[in-house]
Amino acid sequence: MIPNSTADMTAAWLTRVLRDAGAITSASVTAVALEPVGVGVGIMGELFRARLTYSQLQPGAPTAVIVKVTSPFEANRAQGIALGVYEAEVRFYNDLASRAAVRVPRCFFAEFDPATSNFVIVLEDLGHLSVADQLEGMSVTQAEAAASALAALHAPFWQRVDDIDWVASVVHERIQAFSAAWPDLWASFSARFADDLPDGAIAAGEQIRDHYWSLMCRLGERPWTLLHQDFRCDNLFFGDGTPGSDPVVVIDWQSLGRGPAAYDVSYLIGGSLSTVDRRANEERLVRHYHDELVRHGVQDYTFDELWDDYRLAHLVNVSVPVLTGGTMDLANERGRQLIATLGRRHFTALLDLNSLDLVG
Repeated sequence: MIPNSTADMTAAWLTRVLRDAGAITSASVTAVALEPVGVGVGIMGELFRARLTYSQLQPGAPTAVIVKVTSPFEANRAQGIALGVYEAEVRFYNDLASRAAVRVPRCFFAEFDPATSNFVIVLEDLGHLSVADQLEGMSVTQAEAAASALAALHAPFWQRVDDIDWVASVVHERIQAFSAAWPDLWASFSARFADDLPDGAIAAGEQIRDHYWSLMCRLGERPWTLLHQDFRCDNLFFGDGTPGSDPVVVIDWQSLGRGPAAYDVSYLIGGSLSTVDRRANEERLVRHYHDELVRHGVQDYTFDELWDDYRLAHLVNVSVPVLTGGTMDLANERGRQLIATLGRRHFTALLDLNSLDLVG
């Protein structure tokens, strides 16, 4: 049931998907209008909104769904396969979503073919909610809501992830292999993005290049939980604050991992706020996340421990723009601007926090 192309995303196929999910009963999909969404955002996958026409009126039937499939760009597809992200997202929706306290989109269908590494996920359309622009950065109010959502993800899995060892950890052999590739990745990334980075970033990147694996091992000694590992503006939908609306809905679970919570916290605050807003609100936002974590029942992790881990995590989080910017086809100018923005913000954050003092 995995479509090989948009031509296979037919009315009959979507009828079967929605009926099997219980989203429709007697009605049938009679027409499908596909439009690409998230161009330049979904680097490892391709997204379409399917607007649906039905044979008859059925209350509650979705008027549109989001269909996510493998990236058409060979370099991106190869990277997605190597990192196991396609299978991870499918298994998250099928096996783990119900355990998370954070709101995720309703999943009507998710399937992965290990023989071809093709996948498809059919999701609730969240087009009625708002998304902050990654290039501009989210507001401080949105960052508070996102930090609360992150605590709601982390708390139920706090030191309870041994039973999901199919999710790669921050010290998985794949990460060790990635650390061995850092010199080449850094050379490629710095050649493409050096002019976008702050003063001191090149020297910082060279230190991280030489110590990445040891830094990740040190971070991996901290308490583990389930990580999103791409918790940023483009993957967060915000409600309008009306009664009954969801403050935050989290999408894109391809980068799923196991490891210390500070990885996600530093990635969110370091990459999704403008540098001005981060500098003015950083400690308060980290405290807000910690307060929410405690409210959800985590009692064995102090704020001071979190702050130390937060500074350390900034050193390893620059790997995300380095990896994507160093190896992938970024599809268009917005994709390039996205990586440049993430690189600039993350390097500025670790320099502001004197995180390089933790190297060695």
